[in-house]
Amino acid sequence: MAMAISAIAKPAVAQSSAPATAAIVGGPATAPVAPVSPSADYVIGPDDRLSVLFWRDKDISADVVVRPDGKISLPLLNEIQAAGFTPEQLRTHVADAASKYIEQPNVTVVIREIHSRNVYITGKVTKSGTYTLAGDMNVMQLIALAGGVLEYADDRNIVVIRSEGGRQQYHRFNYRDVIGHKNPQQNIQLRPGDTVVVP
Repeated sequence: MAMAISAIAKPAVAQSSAPATAAIVGGPATAPVAPVSPSADYVIGPDDRLSVLFWRDKDISADVVVRPDGKISLPLLNEIQAAGFTPEQLRTHVADAASKYIEQPNVTVVIREIHSRNVYITGKVTKSGTYTLAGDMNVMQLIALAGGVLEYADDRNIVVIRSEGGRQQYHRFNYRDVIGHKNPQQNIQLRPGDTVVVP
């Protein structure tokens, strides 16, 4: 059973988006959840799935999805800004708003699923698809999560496609160079929305 924590979460572990990930911040949990994955400084974004739980006040607890405008809707409290906050910051924000109606509210924030920080890999790898960027991850680590490049892949000409300022950027990645300890600078840290193409 997962345990509630205050502000410190375990180190980030990148996972495929298929299984739900969960992080709990706040008071006693009211239901078992999946193991903690995001780091304490994880910033909530649109499409993330959360549970906001009030200890002994189940009527105002809710499972919510962060809307494109960054807000969530909670019973009694109406709209609350969620995107841009860490789980601990959101817990404090919700508790402050609830204190107008409830004496000493005990709030738990659970990150059920992360959908705002995805990276993508396609082409000649074992498991192409969408992966959750819950913490730091470089190109080589994503390729490893995808099961590695296939035998007939053109692994010298892998490309990282990144959208920045409305324009697409292309970063070359030579898999053989990196495993041969050459040009390590091309093994860049990935950002949400990056797509790795293995021709």
